[in-house]
Amino acid sequence: MKPTIEALRRRIDVATKRTPADLVVKNGKVVNIFTREILHEDIAIVDGFIAGLGDYEGFETIDAEGSYIVPGFIDGHVHIESAMVTPAEFSNVVLPHGVTTVIADPHEIANVSGSSGIDFLLESSEDIPLDVYFMLPSCVPATPFENAGAELTDHDLEQFYTHPRVIGLGEVMDYPAVMEKREEMLKKLERAGRKGKFIDGHAAGLNADGINVYMSAGIRTDHECIHAEEALDRLRRGMYVMLREGSAARDLISLLKAVNEQNARRCLFVTDDKHLDDLMNEGSIDHNVRMAINQGIDPILAIQMATLNAAECFGLKHKGAIAPGYEADLVFLSDLNTVQINKVYKSGKLAAESGSCKSSSKCSAAPAPSIVDSVKMNSIKIEDLQIATGTGSVNIIGIIPNSIVTRHLVEKPDSVVGFFVPNPEKDLLKLAVIERHHHTGNIGLGIIKGLGIKKGAIASTVAHDSHNIVAAGTSDEDLLLAINHTAEMKGGLAVVQDGQVTAELALPIAGLMTNQNSAFIYEKLTELNQALRKVGCSMLFNPFLTLSFLALPVIPDLKLTDKGLFSVNTFQHISVYE
Repeated sequence: MKPTIEALRRRIDVATKRTPADLVVKNGKVVNIFTREILHEDIAIVDGFIAGLGDYEGFETIDAEGSYIVPGFIDGHVHIESAMVTPAEFSNVVLPHGVTTVIADPHEIANVSGSSGIDFLLESSEDIPLDVYFMLPSCVPATPFENAGAELTDHDLEQFYTHPRVIGLGEVMDYPAVMEKREEMLKKLERAGRKGKFIDGHAAGLNADGINVYMSAGIRTDHECIHAEEALDRLRRGMYVMLREGSAARDLISLLKAVNEQNARRCLFVTDDKHLDDLMNEGSIDHNVRMAINQGIDPILAIQMATLNAAECFGLKHKGAIAPGYEADLVFLSDLNTVQINKVYKSGKLAAESGSCKSSSKCSAAPAPSIVDSVKMNSIKIEDLQIATGTGSVNIIGIIPNSIVTRHLVEKPDSVVGFFVPNPEKDLLKLAVIERHHHTGNIGLGIIKGLGIKKGAIASTVAHDSHNIVAAGTSDEDLLLAINHTAEMKGGLAVVQDGQVTAELALPIAGLMTNQNSAFIYEKLTELNQALRKVGCSMLFNPFLTLSFLALPVIPDLKLTDKGLFSVNTFQHISVYE
């Protein structure tokens, strides 16, 4: 953000005290992120930027009443679509939690709707209080082992680089394409580098040798660490490590073991994928900061990771600190250790207070017709859901609670006349992924263990990253009903029990989002959670979020795509039966 000459004049006049500031904040404890100390100085603001720290007068004065004042929090990697709301409503939800800037990757909607999906998120994030920067999706589809709704080449992405809020290339999750120097991937990497853009990584399961490959290719971040040693491998090779705490992937506590005074400046916080109810109940990046403090990280160091580190990672030179020349994104805290937020100022204007936005943003962009008509699947029948297993052992996807990583299990299940029969007592259920973009008729079938459903079925069009319909259940009849009802809603989530739909949430925007407000969605999610309990889920983890990642063939060990069971370790499809 480059100031005009007139803006520079105004800032200098305020800084030199020749002209009163637009706004002066007094009586605050200013947390200096650079020196990690607390200053008792005024903050002078003009045109939404800080012009000085010291003793100032202004046309308007705010008494901070002893509050700690920290920079606005930055979410370094988030998929807004995972909150199931438009950017405007997302802003209404996260601003009260002190998040004033996010780095969004629109690859969820891009995998469904391609360029038109990116256009929609760019347009719908204009003129809202939250600053939304974008990393262009690098892998649409994520792999060649599934059917997505679109394919984005380097040529398709090129047009977006001129947009002022597009700052880089999003998470590169196709490691084989990088390692094998595939031409299309190299074009994407080369163009981003040539334009001076940032490149995010997605290095799930990669060892130190794999990180060497990514760093050599210009990829500088990773948010897929789950163990401290993985984080250290990346830090030692110069990567920024994104410490993730989302809804399905809760890795923060494990990763904080790698953070110390020497390496913390290369660490930042992200949510990645977080459901709306978790955002409203737990918070966003503020939740990550609180968790870090509870784990023994110095409060100011934790706040530095949530602000300046993220800003520097993405070259946002005007964000991340309370200092002259920085944007006046300010969060007032009553307590530094509990991160109790009283007020949030965005560009020098009060945006949220006491947990609520001062004014609600509304989505001004209308999605293209193709985006709201995204479910295009063939009709299916009970026979299409049968899994022939024979009489021997089968390959099973083993769920790890609160993780998007799965286990590859081998067991001998129950069967009737050579076909798999779900056994809720053993927690062995049927899993189906139905292609819903091109009428291919593809249905991937598999067996999962650990979802915890005792009866009925659940289905969703949120299925990373190709977002086909994913469903799991204890009977073919309920499974079929859940699948069909989800399609009839033009996308969404559904719970079925005993031949009845007991709860639903329609997501007609690409099968991922809705234009409804957060209160309505929260109510629907509450109904879904109640229905999940009735079908036997313990709710120690989120079944829908877990389900959504069972179709992601870039996260170890075993996943299911519309083309069948997929081993991430060998990067090939395998048979259900041994």
